[in-house]
Amino acid sequence: MDHLLQVKGLRTVFSSAGGIAAAVDGLDLHVEQGETLGLVGESGCGKSVTALSIMRLVPDPPGKITSGSVVFNGVDLLTLSEAEMRRVRGEEISMIFQEPMTSLNPVFRVGDQIGEVYRVHRRMGKSQAAEAAIDMLRKVGIPSPERRAGDYPHQMSGGMRQRVMIAMALACDPKLMLADEPSTALDVTIQAQILELMNEIKSRLGTGIILITHDLGVVAEMADRVAVMYTGKIVEEATVNELFASPLHPYTMGLLKSVPRISSQVPRTKERLYVIAGMVPDMHRLPEGCSFRDRCPEADSVCLNPPQLEDKGSGRLVRCWKR
Repeated sequence: MDHLLQVKGLRTVFSSAGGIAAAVDGLDLHVEQGETLGLVGESGCGKSVTALSIMRLVPDPPGKITSGSVVFNGVDLLTLSEAEMRRVRGEEISMIFQEPMTSLNPVFRVGDQIGEVYRVHRRMGKSQAAEAAIDMLRKVGIPSPERRAGDYPHQMSGGMRQRVMIAMALACDPKLMLADEPSTALDVTIQAQILELMNEIKSRLGTGIILITHDLGVVAEMADRVAVMYTGKIVEEATVNELFASPLHPYTMGLLKSVPRISSQVPRTKERLYVIAGMVPDMHRLPEGCSFRDRCPEADSVCLNPPQLEDKGSGRLVRCWKR
């Protein structure tokens, strides 16, 4: 079966004074047309570097993709020249970056920034590109798009800037969209509108989406499948219903237990929110064997050996000796 995107054995390393660290370490994942894959895990687990590696935007130096393949529509993106990859970016694969204020150029009007996508990838003239940019602003729900196209990023709210990023990402009807925390720091009303917009785009265009987020509520609402990352590796993968109903990996269990829940009854005693013990380890000095071993309540001597990602049936994957 041919997937829209298939990543195999992807390894991305960063060099520093402390040595070489693998931010993405032998990663395997796939995305189908019209599917949303949720990519979750704590900060520092390699989620954003995974997206940057797929887009070939890892800064070199200090980062470098050392092995693996990223096959999109039957073509390994890692074998393309930089000129060929530039044609893929924006036109066939797009990315919504984590912080629009730092991703948008502060000295150019937002309409010009969206219009540049059309000029580069669709070879439109300046006036035609400007009209297309206004139409795209209208599609993402920005009021008075003709006027707001002349605004600079700092003149817009966080939600509007995020909509501008989405407009840029969708300008050329991409087949795959990488969304890195698209609703972070937005109020719940704007967050709901942006997620609804992404779902509408997926339904209308059949776009595949990799959704990177810390918010498991967003994952439950948006994702079809979920991949849980820890120290650059997938530790569990399942459909969204399977993952929430019966998580297998102790790390996944910890993430789900950490989510605050609204109870119908007022508790008589205050309970502390559950937290996973410890912190994500230094990528230069990972524990021997299972990288989650030092934080895992179930760890014993067998965990001194590195576990492999095993298929438990029906595409359910887990990397744990205890499962």
